[in-house]
Amino acid sequence: MEEAVIRRVMPNSIEAEQSVVGSMLMDKDAIIAAAEILNKDDFYHNQYGTMFQTMVDMNNAGRAVDLVTFQEELRARNVPAEVYGIDFIRELLEAVPTSANIRQYAEIVKDKAMLRNIIRTTEEIANQCYAGTGETEDILADTEKKVFELVKSKASKDSMPIGDVVVEAIDRISAAARNRGAVTGIPTGFKDLDYKLSGLQPSDFILIAARPSMGKTAFVLNVADHVALKEGITTAVFSLEMSNVQLVNRMLSLESGG
Repeated sequence: MEEAVIRRVMPNSIEAEQSVVGSMLMDKDAIIAAAEILNKDDFYHNQYGTMFQTMVDMNNAGRAVDLVTFQEELRARNVPAEVYGIDFIRELLEAVPTSANIRQYAEIVKDKAMLRNIIRTTEEIANQCYAGTGETEDILADTEKKVFELVKSKASKDSMPIGDVVVEAIDRISAAARNRGAVTGIPTGFKDLDYKLSGLQPSDFILIAARPSMGKTAFVLNVADHVALKEGITTAVFSLEMSNVQLVNRMLSLESGG
């Protein structure tokens, strides 16, 4: 008995793609909002990707985007006649409930594009494994790189209104003023440093720089030791210069006072 062939369609939402393009045609602000989240390749259906990019290009050039100018621009780009047909464009406008939800429509399109990229990436990795021509370590490294790129591409588009950021910043300033120098973050164990920084704050990336043999590693290990043992917070130490045994020896020396 012949097995039935299962044809699976890549993840996509034609309704969301239509709503994105229709909203952009209805509202100039929707063009800006959609362009912050999407690019042409995020569209599964090529005609909507072409329409999206056309409106973005027109808006970036300072040109008005309406039913007439948009149709003429599509015609000038030699797209298929059915794409710039007046009936096709009007159907898009009629299919959009409201342009106010443009970000939600765009996020749906973006999520579907991300799922398609995950599928393609995993298929490439699977083909590498089946081929058996590469070293396992190389395949693992390539897998890690590809997955990291997928995660990075998703995170890089995240944005936050500046009004929300200002409110959070003011709240932190107010808290620091009320505490009058008290530690609001994680104490480092160095009182003068904690007074200046109010402790280690969330999302901070702190670089310790000095000439060789000036005590950078010892200082960092002291901070890690204090945070882990005195504050009871899980701490990880990574070193490109010292082995794990050497690091542990240094920390034991700190604890013993040697």
